[in-house]
Amino acid sequence: MATPFPTLAPAMKRLTSDFDLTPEALACLLDVAAQIKRSPSRFARALSGRYLSLLFEKPSLRTRVTFELAIKQLGGDAVTCTGPIGEREPVKDVVRNLDRWTHGIVARVFSQETIDELARWSSVPVINALSDLYHPCQALADVFTLKERFGRLEDLKLAFIGDGNNVAHSLMVTASRLGVKVVVATPERYAPSLEIAAAASRLGNISVTRDPGEAVAGAHAVYTDVWASMGCESEAAERERVFAPYQVNEALLSQARPDAVFMHCLPARRGQEVTDEVMESPRSVVFDQAENRLHVQKALLVMLLG
Repeated sequence: MATPFPTLAPAMKRLTSDFDLTPEALACLLDVAAQIKRSPSRFARALSGRYLSLLFEKPSLRTRVTFELAIKQLGGDAVTCTGPIGEREPVKDVVRNLDRWTHGIVARVFSQETIDELARWSSVPVINALSDLYHPCQALADVFTLKERFGRLEDLKLAFIGDGNNVAHSLMVTASRLGVKVVVATPERYAPSLEIAAAASRLGNISVTRDPGEAVAGAHAVYTDVWASMGCESEAAERERVFAPYQVNEALLSQARPDAVFMHCLPARRGQEVTDEVMESPRSVVFDQAENRLHVQKALLVMLLG
């Protein structure tokens, strides 16, 4: 009997970065997420008897809650471990214990090297739930939210304003391959990784500028993130000074299209990277993005573990 949902190609075994998803898998995942959101009961037993290891080096609200709910609402369950990975014992030993007990590993870590090491030694799928270089699950929720709002992704323009961080990297890779023009506006010292930007530009329409007004002009979506991510707290004062001209406020947002939406991966520092007025405006879809983390992660789990 055929399963009620598609699976990824056999070669697709993990999500260590956005580059692991082919355009075909991306399109499939968004379709499955839409099906799950419309008819969650259809998938209520899709992962019955499946279990996840959730590893969290960093504090988490949206990522932890949505992954725990996702696997449980699909009929499976999860165990959660917090704290440094590889401190008490080598990462390669940690992962070879976990893959004997559970069917997948979700890790939210400080360093991409930890994700890569987990994947190197694991016999079960490893999902990057955030590292210093990528945040693929967030980008998936973002493109899903944009498609819901505009009915398409092709020929949309997304302006990312602020720090060229992990979220910017994932948006450049994921959104651009789905036809979105991604423009990143950031101070020179805080530009996205040249290597990742170059790789993304070979896949889609990517540009980087120092001018937030240029990035926002004609944009369908204006996106920002905190100026000092976890691990960069000691730089907060300097970053606040440098990034002040990159605040998303009504004046900047007014340069986008009249139907443009405001996006943020949360948590937000209201009054810094974005004003409270913009966060609470009808244009804001930040809580739609947060909700959609649950649906796209369900789709990801179904496609990797189903």
